[in-house]
Amino acid sequence: MLLSVVIPLLNEEENIPYLYAELNEVMASIEGGYELIFIDDGSKDKSLQLLKELQEKDEHVVIINFRKNFGQTAAMAAGFDLALGEVIVTMDADLQNDPHDIPLLLEKINEGNDVVTGWRFDRKDAFINRRLPSMIANKIISKTTGVNLHDYGCTLKAFRKEVIKSVKLYGEMHRFIPAIASGMGIDFTEVKVNHRPRRFGSSKYGISRTIRVVLDLLTVKFLLSYSTRPIQVFGLMGVISGGIGMLIALIMTFQRQFMGIGLSDRPLLFLAVLLILIGIQFVSMGLIAELQARTYHESQDKPVYFTKNVFRAKSLNDEADQIDADS
Repeated sequence: MLLSVVIPLLNEEENIPYLYAELNEVMASIEGGYELIFIDDGSKDKSLQLLKELQEKDEHVVIINFRKNFGQTAAMAAGFDLALGEVIVTMDADLQNDPHDIPLLLEKINEGNDVVTGWRFDRKDAFINRRLPSMIANKIISKTTGVNLHDYGCTLKAFRKEVIKSVKLYGEMHRFIPAIASGMGIDFTEVKVNHRPRRFGSSKYGISRTIRVVLDLLTVKFLLSYSTRPIQVFGLMGVISGGIGMLIALIMTFQRQFMGIGLSDRPLLFLAVLLILIGIQFVSMGLIAELQARTYHESQDKPVYFTKNVFRAKSLNDEADQIDADS
């Protein structure tokens, strides 16, 4: 199996026949096997019925039917779990992503990239409520994560299997996959792709999603920078707070002992005590977070590093294979 195409959808009955026809046309030009994984995210129209009809005549079609609407991130996670391809491509079912761009993504994967993301350079959406918020969000996400992309929101992406299988998705984090995967030391690139106006149905995106994206961005930043060393976040804040509090307390002690300045009518004393207590709390939170981080990694056997290749002499490879066979 060379390629798995993962397609989440919700109430897209009018788009499915056209999308399937285009995918068939594109897949005919791609060497190797493929599968089309459609994830029905709780549709209330005839989407599931149409997909079943397609599957009856095409063994390449795979259907995942959710019991209810769980969201695009959950749909993608289900598709990734089931995918068999060495390369996994994601795209929307609303016909705005162009399936004819898939060969371009595969070409970039074959050049050695682990992740290839689409950039809707000429985006066919309303400016005020879609493109403008997206432009601002892309700037903020790029600045926060250090992974500079023009278009985090484009669903059309390609991933190597070993990369995407190591990424766990929650909330609205599907758009942050390149940033999350960057913590593994991947090679990635961004390519301009075609974007088309929506022909049927209505968009499932809205301004309300912006708040959820911002909250998930904070999570992603923490996971990228401090998930294995949370004490460096909370501990640093605790040391700064406690240090300032101790400095104020020492100055006030000096003033009381050698300058005869009273303390009972000075609010600064309460500030010093408060800062010291806050510092103790932050350090304590950091230590507790360290314990949780170790539990998180060890209970799931989650690695703290990711290797790309291992190079050693053939004799050592043979010896390692024999050890594996014996065990």
